[in-house]
Amino acid sequence: MTDATAGTPGRVLALIRATGDVTRAELVERTGLSRATVGARLDGLQQAGLIAEAEVTSTSRGRPPSRFRFRHEGGALLIADSGATGVRLAVTDLAGSVLEQSRLALDIAAGPEPWLGAVGDAFAALLADLRLGTADVRGIGLALPGPVDSVAGMVVSPPIMTGWDRYPIRTHLAAHFDAPVVVENDANAMAIGEHRLAHPEVSSMLMLKLATGIGAGLIAGGTIFRGADGAAGDIGHIQVVVPEEGAPPQCRCGNQGCIEAYAGGWAIVRDLNEAGQQVASVHDAVQLIATGDPTATRLLRRAGRIIGIALSDAVSLLNPEVVVIGGELAGAENHLFAGIRESVYARSLPLATRRLQIVPATQREMAGVSGLVTAVCDHLYEPTRVDALLAGATS
Repeated sequence: MTDATAGTPGRVLALIRATGDVTRAELVERTGLSRATVGARLDGLQQAGLIAEAEVTSTSRGRPPSRFRFRHEGGALLIADSGATGVRLAVTDLAGSVLEQSRLALDIAAGPEPWLGAVGDAFAALLADLRLGTADVRGIGLALPGPVDSVAGMVVSPPIMTGWDRYPIRTHLAAHFDAPVVVENDANAMAIGEHRLAHPEVSSMLMLKLATGIGAGLIAGGTIFRGADGAAGDIGHIQVVVPEEGAPPQCRCGNQGCIEAYAGGWAIVRDLNEAGQQVASVHDAVQLIATGDPTATRLLRRAGRIIGIALSDAVSLLNPEVVVIGGELAGAENHLFAGIRESVYARSLPLATRRLQIVPATQREMAGVSGLVTAVCDHLYEPTRVDALLAGATS
């Protein structure tokens, strides 16, 4: 079956990227274009450095047909997947293969200029290790733990990111890198990565990130759903009443009784310290749970049940096919998932749960990196953008 919309250079490149590598004849069949037109499209994409001929090995007689592939080695992407207290940095090729990575302890509350300055320095160090320069950078992806206006590339009214509200992130980075910048919410980035790599067949999915804070990314109709102003998925600040818990706890956002104030990683650290355990971070708490400490185990199971209260409402409202759970707290999934499932299946509509899967993230700590690579590449190689690039090259 032909795809009549696939006639432009950008559409041809999209087919090549999606397929892996293709022959000229396969492109003729898929696009419905003439062989001469396909040849012209391929020539233009090759001259722009976007595709190359793939190496072909054949044991049959005669010369095998040429195959064309996306030129993933044609530059590098800089990726920063941030949580509240740390950021995972990576340099990848244009297909998402990680060339170099590191993790940086960096508090998002430090403010945009110190934070972006430290990330920029870390990017420079990674590029130097790879003997690459800023001219090799084709795109930058940042995931941040707050509501994001993805069109403007800004964080908007974040509960915990003091000083970040509408800060011009792209302008700051443009002083150091001449490359497009994609800014995304951290849970959305994880949702994109998990959906594209682990659950591409589902049209509706909810990604729950459980770390220092709690957030969710929503896939609806096969694409990320951000809401009218980028605030969709802020499940951690849904307020609940848990009668057996007494007075609702104070949240970092200033409200009381938020899910995050009961069950976020920072709240579990708080409760462990009040119980006499000396823990300084979510990592410490997860390590304590791994030892079988009864207080830590009890608190995590309780957290799972309370998280499940908010999640059950989301399941009844959105009816996702899959709920994926990731983030640092998900490393203790044996205790956490039982509490989540208990609340979800007890409180959600039976019709919404009869086929529901609640599963751990397959990409683990790399889900956000994978999602950012996808988001950056989808932006860089959006067909109309590629068409404009080639039109400019020939004018």
